[in-house]
Amino acid sequence: MNRVSETKSPRRILRRVVAVLAGLFFVIIITTATDASMHATGIFPPLGQPMADSLFVLALAYRIIYSIVGGYITARLAPDQPVKHALVLGAIGFVLGLAGTVATWNRGPEFGPKWYPLLIMLTAIPSVWFGGKLVRSR
Repeated sequence: MNRVSETKSPRRILRRVVAVLAGLFFVIIITTATDASMHATGIFPPLGQPMADSLFVLALAYRIIYSIVGGYITARLAPDQPVKHALVLGAIGFVLGLAGTVATWNRGPEFGPKWYPLLIMLTAIPSVWFGGKLVRSR
């Protein structure tokens, strides 16, 4: 193995990790900020209060959009195989969605209907895949 490929390999691995983390942090930060602003403006009720199903549909919609953008960011920053990197982000999102589903199951109406965490979990991979495909099509 020559010296050039040895120095590029750790750099390439770091770029892969940074690409996935950038997409993940984007989704977490923008979702948290949007949730907070929805509560602060009165669109969503105060934390801990039950919310109408239509508001959960709204929350799901912007989470899907943010996941698509997160997949796009990850794919754009990836040094190679953009869709594969986006799918890694989707797998992380799926696991986080599964954890949220388990944590909120049967916890009460303030945690929303059962379909909501299930759809958060199930839309993670297709959303980021679509974002990754947008990069590839350019």
